[in-house]
Amino acid sequence: MKFVKPPRLKEGDTVAVLSPSRGLPSRYPQVYELGLRNLEAKFGLEVKEFPTAREDKDVLYNNPGMRAEDVNAAFRDKAVNGVIASIGGDESIRILPYLDSKIIRANPKVLMGFSDITTLTTYVNQLGLVTFNGPMVMAGFSQIDSLPTGFTEHIRQILFGFEPPYEYATFDFYSEGYPEWAEEENLGRVNPPKMISGWNWLQDGSLVRGELFGGCADVLEWLKGTEFWPRSDFWQGKILFLETSEEVPGPLRVKRWLRSYGIQGVFEKIGGILFGRARGYTDAQKRELDEAIVSVVAGEFGKPELPVVTNMDFGHTDPQFIMPLGARAEIDSKNRRFRLLESPVE
Repeated sequence: MKFVKPPRLKEGDTVAVLSPSRGLPSRYPQVYELGLRNLEAKFGLEVKEFPTAREDKDVLYNNPGMRAEDVNAAFRDKAVNGVIASIGGDESIRILPYLDSKIIRANPKVLMGFSDITTLTTYVNQLGLVTFNGPMVMAGFSQIDSLPTGFTEHIRQILFGFEPPYEYATFDFYSEGYPEWAEEENLGRVNPPKMISGWNWLQDGSLVRGELFGGCADVLEWLKGTEFWPRSDFWQGKILFLETSEEVPGPLRVKRWLRSYGIQGVFEKIGGILFGRARGYTDAQKRELDEAIVSVVAGEFGKPELPVVTNMDFGHTDPQFIMPLGARAEIDSKNRRFRLLESPVE
């Protein structure tokens, strides 16, 4: 499958903001509105709010078709250049049967979110389009002034275009979660910063290149066994990236999830595995997770030569790398380097 890249964003472009998952903008409007202002002020984008954006959370929960129609409408709208989710949740999988694959496939544009939005980025990627696992309005854009300045430039490079290759580099610090949103003084803030210890290269292999695929591991589990899960031949040559949610699934659970990839033959086909920084883990749990990954990939499925890197800067900690599903990337174990070989936008 050759993935179609969306047009690159430019200052003055319009991005649709909608709520395909949980309706938190109606509960925390100040957090949501700060994210909108930052999209406009930091990147020169125009924001077009779609009907679900501020809809009540119970209304959204009871109407998955309504949420899907906003996605369809955003892709149908010729004035819209990108689609960014307001926030995640835990049941956006319910909107997938209502999505219009023909409309979406015919109108490639930047689509970005993470966590529960993994269902949507996966669905659209399986239609043959490049999608983006990255920050959302209320989780990333709202807090951008509390994060390293390099994060703003990173977003601009990935979504507005760069001259390849693009080498990913760790940020100055990271943070896990946000102080209570209901308290006005916490607006735009993140929890206390933590030092970055670097990536863990668990298994070295040859230099590998392939198209990225992945997202929140918890959410991908819900897609397994459905018509929306990738076919067996899809995995050939891919680089799989996974990260865990704020619900902090333990190393044993992740180990069991990985076994299901192994039994599907995924480890025989892919070029490498990348893991995002595990939010909420102690140092001991992080070591246990690394051991669990190696025990499954190398021990149970006999792939000690498969490159595996963990503790990377994507997922449920801030700031996070934008990971474009369908873009060609490279893992260079010898030089401890991960980079994009092509711009994910045209």
